[in-house]
Amino acid sequence: MSHKRRCGGPALAAVALLVVLVGCSSPNPVLYTIAPVEGPTQPRGPAIVELQQIGLARYLDRSEIVRSSENYRLDVMANDWWGEPLSAMLSRILIEELSQRLPRSTVLSSSGAVSVTPDATIEVNVQRLDEDAAGRLVLLAQASDDFKGRGAPLVRSFHIAETLPTPDVRGEVAAISTAVGQLADGLASMLVAGPVRR
Repeated sequence: MSHKRRCGGPALAAVALLVVLVGCSSPNPVLYTIAPVEGPTQPRGPAIVELQQIGLARYLDRSEIVRSSENYRLDVMANDWWGEPLSAMLSRILIEELSQRLPRSTVLSSSGAVSVTPDATIEVNVQRLDEDAAGRLVLLAQASDDFKGRGAPLVRSFHIAETLPTPDVRGEVAAISTAVGQLADGLASMLVAGPVRR
């Protein structure tokens, strides 16, 4: 009997450890994507536009969605993730949105397989993309456009604030989609005005 008790002790401990490990494992993350938003179309634009790789604030460069960076604290969602790297997703969405807004232009990514000499390039740095203390989504960005052979690039800052349609992560992603659409409106306006102002 004592021999059985000695053999059963380690086996029971192993089973208990397995139960604890299974109970502590995190569930699969919920994956989110930014949705393209349509905007006003422009009657003209550069023939070929190249969007450079999006510059992203380092605190945003992670799989997990950042809920807020207010009050000296980074609030990151443990199980709510982006479905692809955020910089690549923003590039993909902005290319789609700029193509819709500039139907006479071909908009390409600098990191894509197609390589041509663009008539205009555009660069974007995203400095903030999360909720403020009032619960509004804030997008802070800087952008510059450069037209081939037409003087110095123009630099413009964007400060976009959007109310969340719902107070959850899905509402934040919806507000991000709207804000990125507004950013695309501004970028399209820069590209249209570029040849005129130079």
